[in-house]
Amino acid sequence: MDFAFSAEQDDLRRETRAFLEANPAPTDAQLAELGWVGALSSGELTFLDAAVLFEELGRVHYDGPWVETEIGDDRTQLLAAYALQAVGIGAKAVELAVAYAGEREQFGKKIGTYQAISHPLVDAYVAVELARSLAYWAAWSVAEGDEQTVVACAAANAQATEAAVRACETSIQVHGGIGFTWEHPLHRYYKRALWLEGALGYGREQRAEIAASLLR
Repeated sequence: MDFAFSAEQDDLRRETRAFLEANPAPTDAQLAELGWVGALSSGELTFLDAAVLFEELGRVHYDGPWVETEIGDDRTQLLAAYALQAVGIGAKAVELAVAYAGEREQFGKKIGTYQAISHPLVDAYVAVELARSLAYWAAWSVAEGDEQTVVACAAANAQATEAAVRACETSIQVHGGIGFTWEHPLHRYYKRALWLEGALGYGREQRAEIAASLLR
């Protein structure tokens, strides 16, 4: 596998992030105006192009129907799409925790200087970045019709959804009391991560599928 996002896909990511930061809950009409509706089925977007959108939608906690509408009932592609959304959620949760740990002070020091805070954050970051690699492999495999697509998507989904849940739980703990409140967005990311984790089968089920494929 020789993979990297193209310059056009990097531009798409920047444009998508800017749009979603201004419109975190886009309507179907807005998505249609952007040309996203029907873009996969028409071939206007490849699955790698869509992978950028899936990940960025995860970052803003999008829970609308666009992903499922575009993909339909293709379970393998949904595994990849949910993995990419989970990567976006996990990355955002880690970012929120890092920012808070760099501002909040206790006993005269930033709380991020304490190992009880920094080490779990590093573990969450590593888990999310491993998930990112697997999710990109899955997206590439779908786009290329690779023979390992089923294994790639199952592996990505198992790792990414679990990493997103872990990142959210770690971020909530880092934030302390505020992390548990309705006023803070973390509870929404956490609930979405939990939904993604179980939507198409938990990690243990994906691992069983991978084992069955490897041990044929």
